Amino acid sequence: MNPFPTVLRTYIEGLKTHDVDKIGRSVADDLAFVTANRTLGKEQFLGMLRAIYAGFPDWHYDHDGPEYRQEVIAVKFRQGGSHTGTFALPGQNPLKATGKEVNIPEHYFFYKLRGDQIVEIRPEPVPGGAPLGILEQIGAPMASL
Repeated sequence: MNPFPTVLRTYIEGLKTHDVDKIGRSVADDLAFVTANRTLGKEQFLGMLRAIYAGFPDWHYDHDGPEYRQEVIAVKFRQGGSHTGTFALPGQNPLKATGKEVNIPEHYFFYKLRGDQIVEIRPEPVPGGAPLGILEQIGAPMASL
């Protein structure tokens, strides 16, 4: 098994501890978070994470080891939490807590690195996958994530 690059390890530690500042230091200023519907820049991406952690204070991650695939590193994640706080995605109406449990199907996230920063994050487009699957599971109006 190949080791995690230091920057990816730091990024995942930030995810697991909800430390958005640590995550922000591990991604490039020109980060592209690429979903099937749109591409988020760094500040939009960090805003989405802040909204998730406020709306789902127990949001948790589990993952497999890194898989090196030519120019990207693939990491299979499992994630979820309970919607017990207000979920306020930037630019969307805040969603009051529903108490619903969200379990995102396991899927890959693909990372491109440049030096000691992550420059691209691309979730595998699977039904119910992150980030759109969160909105689907709490019965929220679909935003363009």
